[in-house]
Amino acid sequence: MQRPLRLIILAGIALVLFYFFQDAFFNEENYLKPLLQERADKDLSFRSRANTPFADEQARRSFKNLVYYEPNPDYRITADVEKLARQDTLLMPLTNGSYEPYMRYGMASFTLAGKPQRLTLYKKLTGEKKDELFVPFTDKTNGLETYGGGRFMDVPFAAGDKRVVLDFNRAYNPFCAYNPDYVCPVPPKDNRLQVAVPVGEKAYEAGHGNAWLNE
Repeated sequence: MQRPLRLIILAGIALVLFYFFQDAFFNEENYLKPLLQERADKDLSFRSRANTPFADEQARRSFKNLVYYEPNPDYRITADVEKLARQDTLLMPLTNGSYEPYMRYGMASFTLAGKPQRLTLYKKLTGEKKDELFVPFTDKTNGLETYGGGRFMDVPFAAGDKRVVLDFNRAYNPFCAYNPDYVCPVPPKDNRLQVAVPVGEKAYEAGHGNAWLNE
């Protein structure tokens, strides 16, 4: 067998195996069932007095469930991480006009909608979740099908990792999407994706948007 033909055959086999293992991972037991359980648990917490974001008791009682896009494996992306040489502190603006400090850890590079994308990865300087990076972002669905103020991801991460998994299927709304009394981070301009991300949590109220997106 000629070498070029052998390479083509091996590449074809590798591609088939990639899609096979991707589908095997993204099945009900390994991925979908835990994801759906997370969503069901969140609905339960929203109905409880202790954890609900709703200030109004009637709103809490009438709440049924959050709305999501269908899970899509194409939006569970492995991204390369470029650790910033200077991990400076950013005062991220909040929805009430104040600021909260976050450390700019690195940049995640990946491909989405056939185009190269980059998102800044942040570390929270408060709280106990030291094994996660925080990714606030906006995309072209905001104000239409998703919350106008953008969405967040909490990304599992260990020191020294060269890659991270950006699971946009787990993108969620901040609490200020349900109650304006909450104060939430505003995604920085460098995390405004110029493509639509039609997965994850949808808007709780259709058409809800924030003026600062146009700044």
